Amino acid sequence: MARIPSFFSNLCLRQNPKSLRAITPQIRNRNLSLDQFNGNSEELAQQPQKPDEIFAQNRIFPLNETSRLSEELMQNPQKPDEKFAQNQISTVSEIAKEVSKFILSRPRWEQTLLSDFPTVNFADPAVYKAVLKQQESNVLLSLRFYLWLRSLSGVSFDPDLCNLMFSRLVEAKAAYAAKSFLHDTKFEPEPRYLELYVRCLCENGLIDEAVGVFERLKMIGYCASLETWNLALSHCVRTSRVDVVWRLYGEMTECGVVTDVGTIGHLIQAFCLENNVAKGYELLQQVLEAGHVPDNIVFNKLISALCKNGNFGTVSAVLHNMIAKNCPPDIYTYQEIIYRLCKGRMSNEGLRIFDELKNRGYFPDRVMYTTMIHGLCRNKDLGNARKLWFEMIQNGIIPNEYTYNAFIDGLWRSGHFDEAEKLHKEMVDRGYGETTVSYNTMINGLCLNEKVEEAQALFEEMNEKDVVRDSITYNSLIKGFCCQGKITEALHFFIELRKQGFLPSTATLTTLIKKLCEAGQVKEAETLWLDMQNNGLEPAFHSLDPIISELSKQERFAEALEWLGCMINNGVRPKKTTLERLVERLSLADRSDDALFVLGYTLKMGIVLKQSSCHSLVDKLCRNNSHHTNTLLGEILERR
Repeated sequence: MARIPSFFSNLCLRQNPKSLRAITPQIRNRNLSLDQFNGNSEELAQQPQKPDEIFAQNRIFPLNETSRLSEELMQNPQKPDEKFAQNQISTVSEIAKEVSKFILSRPRWEQTLLSDFPTVNFADPAVYKAVLKQQESNVLLSLRFYLWLRSLSGVSFDPDLCNLMFSRLVEAKAAYAAKSFLHDTKFEPEPRYLELYVRCLCENGLIDEAVGVFERLKMIGYCASLETWNLALSHCVRTSRVDVVWRLYGEMTECGVVTDVGTIGHLIQAFCLENNVAKGYELLQQVLEAGHVPDNIVFNKLISALCKNGNFGTVSAVLHNMIAKNCPPDIYTYQEIIYRLCKGRMSNEGLRIFDELKNRGYFPDRVMYTTMIHGLCRNKDLGNARKLWFEMIQNGIIPNEYTYNAFIDGLWRSGHFDEAEKLHKEMVDRGYGETTVSYNTMINGLCLNEKVEEAQALFEEMNEKDVVRDSITYNSLIKGFCCQGKITEALHFFIELRKQGFLPSTATLTTLIKKLCEAGQVKEAETLWLDMQNNGLEPAFHSLDPIISELSKQERFAEALEWLGCMINNGVRPKKTTLERLVERLSLADRSDDALFVLGYTLKMGIVLKQSSCHSLVDKLCRNNSHHTNTLLGEILERR
């Protein structure tokens, strides 16, 4: 331990223990230094002061330490200089501890740190490195201390300190702070710390910045480890940055990095993301033939992509490959297949896989039961859905809100009103009733079964119970009132939906336009269609069929043909009935040229109109131009 400064020793020798009682309990240890204290006994002799004043000016010990020493000296008298010598704090590590304690306890320590530690030389690298080491577990506090040091005049920083601070930031995954630190300091980190920085950026989703650091490493001739490359590829896949996957893979090969099965797994997932499933499957085959087996997540991603494309035969081949390579499908693999089968309206095949899963010794969880029940209900296979419902309960799996709603929705769609309402009551009793999902299920079911008044009552009840209404709530009511021919009420809810910032679904918009046209409000239907398009919603062009039919009925042929041209230009095939009505109306209105145009377009699409639709047109043509008639009849006979 360093020698006690002389002025302090003299002070202790001059005082007896009783005088220490005058020391105020607010004395704190702030006068710590690597060097000898500047004062000496001669200066103190020239400026005689009271002992407590001297202690106050040379605040050596913190409050609790000073009080403790005072008590110990009174209880166990010995030479004061010996007692204080045992507790003197003068090493770098002890100074760092005291400074760190002070920083942790003071919210605005930057304003008083210099005055509270007047003799500490913070410009000394040994001091600030020791302080940073004390704050190793609090990287943001370390950064704050570092920035405070930078604000002091005469403090210079060596690369070692910058690398230390930078490594702390990247190890703590503080990507944005590390990025700002690099920008402010303009120093060149060591390559190994840049590699850590790449990982830090990737884990924070900053893919483009990570690519930039890879380029920086390439320029200085440093090649990152395979682990870092794979980590970057993994995060690119997670964020669907397929373009970056191929770019990084190209740079890997240029650097001569030998890939492993993990790298290939990321490439297979990249192929799946860009819907190049055939290439992904081909690459999988090559890996398996080479004796390597990717992670299950790779198989699951490939299976999911194959299911989306309806390639269930290839899915079966992938499953057999997994089993042959001693990599049996896990429950998540089966869950992905079942989910995709059910979503693709192939619930019967999904049920077969579900039964195979149980035969292999797996125990389906609540999510899988819910997925299967939901898929069966969508296909109106209520018998198997009910069977799984009771099987799940017998296996000790309690249905949750989503399971209840999936089954209740199936009951409504199948017309089992009483059972649906009974099950809904059971769900409410279990505490699942008052949610947006459960209300939406009941409202939609009531609307599907022409019980719109009851559905509206539930809609009002949601407001009373502070249950949030979403776009599904409004869309269900709009379609329900439309189907009942109650256009005024449907428009009311449509306006409310728009006020809440929601957009109607395509199905809702199509239904509303159709019902407006049936009610003769074609102008309102046109306005609605255009408004939705202008507001960023692309209405289905099939919803123009009722507009064209109603316009032709009202003999507004110019507008009808304009909308028909809109459908044709967007590659949409109008309904056969729409074209038949238009030809009939045009013929009756003596607009033979327009009727011929529509008929010609119809023939090019391979649509054959019914005979009655052509009779009036042929009759008009026979009276006006026999050449057109013969040509037209010849084309019609060829098409038929």
